[in-house]
Amino acid sequence: NRSILDAGWGVFLTILRSKAESAAKEMIAVNPVNTSRTCARCGHCAKENRPTQAEFHCQRCAHVAHADVNAAKNILRAGLALRHVAQAA
Repeated sequence: NRSILDAGWGVFLTILRSKAESAAKEMIAVNPVNTSRTCARCGHCAKENRPTQAEFHCQRCAHVAHADVNAAKNILRAGLALRHVAQAA
């Protein structure tokens, strides 16, 4: 696992960035910290929001979703925010 983290992700991101550029698409790297614990609806972040590996249930607003879908929405939101900041600068 450690060797994958050391070498694999850097190569993967390089290839992904190249593929995106060749398809005239934009790739924005987002810090994934707590994206699977944060509610995509209300923003509440807690370990208890992930009762199982596949399930997301917000303890504050009762939003229920598949954990991966919820995290993907958070990553998309973070990427769009970074894009907006870069365009404003």
